[in-house]
Amino acid sequence: MDNTRKIALAVAALAALGFAGAAWNGSDAGHGADDGHGHGKAASTATKDEHGEEGHGEEGGHDEEGRLTLSEQQISSAGIELQAAAPRELGSVVSFPGEIRFDEDRTAHVVPRVPGVVESVHANLGETVKKGQLLAVIASQQISDLRSEQQAAQRRVELARVTFEREKQLWQEKISAEQDYLLARQALQEAEIGLGNARQKVAALGASVTAAGGNRYELRAPFDAVVVEKHLVLGEVVSEASNAFTLSDLSRVWATFAVPPRDLDKVASGRPVRVSSPDLDTEVEGTIGYVGSLLGEQNRAATVRVNLTNPDGAWRPGLFVSITVTSRTAPAAVTVPFEAVQTVEERPSVFVRNADGFDTRPVTLGRRDGAHVEILDGLAVGDQVATRGSFTLKSELGKASAEHSH
Repeated sequence: MDNTRKIALAVAALAALGFAGAAWNGSDAGHGADDGHGHGKAASTATKDEHGEEGHGEEGGHDEEGRLTLSEQQISSAGIELQAAAPRELGSVVSFPGEIRFDEDRTAHVVPRVPGVVESVHANLGETVKKGQLLAVIASQQISDLRSEQQAAQRRVELARVTFEREKQLWQEKISAEQDYLLARQALQEAEIGLGNARQKVAALGASVTAAGGNRYELRAPFDAVVVEKHLVLGEVVSEASNAFTLSDLSRVWATFAVPPRDLDKVASGRPVRVSSPDLDTEVEGTIGYVGSLLGEQNRAATVRVNLTNPDGAWRPGLFVSITVTSRTAPAAVTVPFEAVQTVEERPSVFVRNADGFDTRPVTLGRRDGAHVEILDGLAVGDQVATRGSFTLKSELGKASAEHSH
């Protein structure tokens, strides 16, 4: 009886477990179905939301890569100028390293013409002086000697003239011999020669000798210039060989460079050149003023000189520059101003005008001559490109690319 009861209880327990397992499996399957359905629904919603966001991005409107949308008013406000690509005669160019030097035709070494002692100095190093401006005053014993000699010669002339007039009158009155008259005339002529010689010695000192007399010698500027060297101080003893001041008119300078024999056919007097300085980030036009006839003993090259105007004084002597010479010219099918070319993604590019703004177009560059450059590929004659203000477009393109990346 006990065994039979135990068996019955075991069967009942197994049955209960079977129903519980079935109930658990059903609940788990139902949950799995719900989760599957719910997850599929969530995935669908997420996909829809993602597509919705992309669609919203397209409606927001980012320009295509390399394209800028600008209105006429925006282009005008940005100061952007346009120019059509066109054919042009371009020359082949060659560059030489050079150096800015003083214009020696407008550089003076001011020296005293007499020895003496510096009494006063009126000009300082780096000062701009005008023509005739007083630089220094020198007290010179030699000037005193020359003035005394001139005065003595003047007195001898006066005395000789009185003697001559008396002897002339006596000879005319038959009182004295003609020989006395002739000797008096000769003495007067010799005295006049001596006076002229004394005057020339003083005149050789120029207007630098004070008209009031004395022993003062004035150093004055020969033209408008800048004091670039000064070699005297108060109380210093100077001579005719002393280089007291060096003045130079820096409104004009020379750019000199050496040309080897193989390139001498590319340079000639009067030919235009471009002089640029990477340190100043500037470039100016000039003309060749002189081509040396001799080759240097050390570098075996001819010295070439370029005349430059220097109104602002930016081209300082001693500055290293690059000098580009245009030699032969040849036609180029497509050219644009060099300022139209910008580097975009490490490639030379131009901004071409379209109906809505500008397209960024990579190009292949050829020869450059002055302000224009040849376009070998990427542009056609008549295409309107941005010249002035092209860097502004490059900046806007960079901003648009940054927004796309985010």
